[in-house]
Formats: sequence, structure tokens, C-alpha cells
Amino acid sequence: MGEQMGIKVGLAGAGSIAFGTAAVLHEAGHDPMLWSPSGDGTAALAKGAELHAHGAVDATLAPRIATDAAQLARDNEVLIIALPGYGHKAVFDALAPHIEPRHQVIISSHASLGAVYLMQLLAARGVTVPITAWGTTICTGRRQSGTEVKVNTVRSRVDLCTVPDDRSAEGLSLCQTLFGDRFQPRDGLLAISLSNLNPQNHMGIALGNITRMERGETWSQGQNVTPKVGRLLEELDLERLAIAKALGLEVKTIFEHFHLSFHVPVASISEMNQKMHEQGNGGVGPATADSRYVTEDVPYGLVLTAALGRLTGQPAKLHEAGIRIFSAMYGRDFEAENEILRALDLHRFSLDDLKRAAKTGVLHQPAKV
Repeated sequence: MGEQMGIKVGLAGAGSIAFGTAAVLHEAGHDPMLWSPSGDGTAALAKGAELHAHGAVDATLAPRIATDAAQLARDNEVLIIALPGYGHKAVFDALAPHIEPRHQVIISSHASLGAVYLMQLLAARGVTVPITAWGTTICTGRRQSGTEVKVNTVRSRVDLCTVPDDRSAEGLSLCQTLFGDRFQPRDGLLAISLSNLNPQNHMGIALGNITRMERGETWSQGQNVTPKVGRLLEELDLERLAIAKALGLEVKTIFEHFHLSFHVPVASISEMNQKMHEQGNGGVGPATADSRYVTEDVPYGLVLTAALGRLTGQPAKLHEAGIRIFSAMYGRDFEAENEILRALDLHRFSLDDLKRAAKTGVLHQPAKV
């Protein structure tokens, strides 16, 4: 990979995170390409408009645009999955036939053992590539239009792991080349799944502010992590940490997460969010109930944490309650909406099977009794 010319990076996605990540890559001297699976997200850019990023990254760029998954794979060395978890399976299915041993894949951020699902698709073709899973995104932001993104923050620390684990050094080196020295290696995919705090945090924020979302109000997210919402987030975090401890895994706390992501001093979670608000990077909360805070994070985040809680004997009662409350609110069965876990047929496997898959990327068919 020629570092002087920059690395050709294909981004599957055309929302806030894909646009923001493309801007970060451009600023670092790399060459991003965007692919919108529907085609809608890149329509203006495909006609020659430039992408404008402002906020934590100020950049104007003309990213390359892919028309399909085959072109994204063909024209790039690195593929980054940068869209909500509910879009991952369809993108994996589209990309898998075109991935070659020369590729590296990054999942930003990893959801519900998606790396295992993709690894199994590739294994069926006899192909192995390093798949690096991030515990969160490299940046946060809000897509303003088809040509503009506001980047709220570029994170100083992102947890990652690579499967198969014997290619971990390769995955870490690539991420550092692309984005700099901001990565914390973790011990396998279960640690990464449990390092993603968005599902639990978004659950508390959405429960406490659902009427604002439904009414389409403009509201500060940081300011509205009030003391009682903050306390709920802290209690949800204790459930996640107990599961990680039962698995012998080290993951960051919610306090470390806000400190490292938003550069505020450690205090109560509400106080840290108020400080973010004062500094102008508390973010704007969702202006619709049809938000990934619920439609992505409940089925692809809370459901996996709850499943791991049951497997480890550390039931995540608040997570379970959140799944049921949101399902009641939305008239949907969010537990049943996780396409990746359904495709993996997770209930057939033991905790030991999952622990092995977290390092190898492969879930082996259970032996028939």
C-alpha cells in the first residue's frame, strides 16, 4: 500500500458517519470512495457536487462515487462498513462475492457479530481477509444534506480487534496508517461488542426524551442527560461491565468513554454531558422516533448484550426491560429484527463456541449428538 499517494478506501454508506469518515480520511491524505446502497445518499455527489465538512473537521472534498458493491471492492484496497447496523447484513451479502485476499475490511462500528457473519460468507468462497471490528465510530456528526456534514468530534480512542486474531498486527497497523494513533486493541469480538456503549446510552437518552423525538423538536442531547437520565446510564453500564467481567474481558467504563470521546473531565455522567453541552459538542438529539438510537441500537446492540447476559449468568435486567419497553412503544418485536443473529442461528451455540468465534471469526457447526 503506497502511503505517499494515500490509500484507496471504499466506504459502504452515505450517512453522517460515512461522510464524516470520508472527510477525516481526506484530511489525512487518503482517497475515499462512497457507495450508497440505495443510490440516494450520493446522488448530488455523483453529479459533481463537492462534500463540505465543518466542525471538528473542516474540509471540502470530491470523493469518488461507486455505483455498486462490485465497483467499491474493485477500486479500493480497504473497505469500511460505515452505515447503521440494520444495513450491515445486506451490505455484507452484496460485498462478499467481490472481496479478494488483497482486501482489508473495517466495520465501523461492529454490530451483533457481523464480522463472524461476513467471515463465514467469505469462508464459503475459500477467501480469508483481516476483518477489523471497531467498538465505535471514528467520529460523530450529523449529515446536514447530500453535500454537507457537521463533524461533532473525532475520537481520541477507539477500541478494536481483528479476526482472525493472528492478523491483529496487520489490522492495527492499517487503522493507524489511515487515522493515526488512536486505537486500543481489545481481546476479541465479544470485547468489542461490549465496548460499544452507544446502545445502552442511546436507550437511556431515548427513553428520557422520546416525546421530544416524536414531536420533531430541536434539543441538546448533552443538556438533556439530566441527573436521572445520567443515573440510568450509569446503572446500565454496571450490567455491561458485569457481563464483561464474567467473560474475563477488559472494557472501558462509561466514564472513560465520555472522557476519551468528548474530552471532558471525569465526573457524574450527567455532569460530563452538561460540560459537553457548555463546550458546544453535546450534539443535537434525534428529531424523529424513527431514529437509529432505537431502530438500530435496540435490535443490534441491546439484544446482543442481553443474550450475552443470559449466557454468562449475569442477566442484564435493565437492557431486557428496555427491549420490551421499546417494542411496546413501537409495536414491533425488536428482538426478532436482528437479521445477523438470526442468520447465525446463535441459540445453537454454546458460550465456548462464541468465545472461539470471537478470536477466529468462525462459528463452527455444533456436533450432532
